[in-house]
Amino acid sequence: MALGASGPPASAKQVQYLEALLDKAGYASFREARHPLGLTQRQSNGKFSKSEASELIDQLVNGEAPSVDEAYSKHTAPDSAADAVADKILAGQATVLKGIPAQLLADELLSRGWSVREPS
Repeated sequence: MALGASGPPASAKQVQYLEALLDKAGYASFREARHPLGLTQRQSNGKFSKSEASELIDQLVNGEAPSVDEAYSKHTAPDSAADAVADKILAGQATVLKGIPAQLLADELLSRGWSVREPS
């Protein structure tokens, strides 16, 4: 079984065109576009076969690949499982904080550079 891409490598012009299309879509590099576009680790380093490069160019030109904004909004959907887990963790932390004396919390905040005053 051969490792890497099957077929000849993409030309320098294809890779440059891909970089320009990614920049237009809002991605700074192949690495930044790796997960939103489903690139492999090899591809995130700018290594493509001619057929892979051609396929990705077609996706980007036809608007089938998500832009940075679309990828970000999909990742930060309010009903995602990650948000539910984060909310559960925050609720647990809030419960723990309620049991800590106010002076201890104030001292910790002061040590971190915050300014603290007693409520009026």
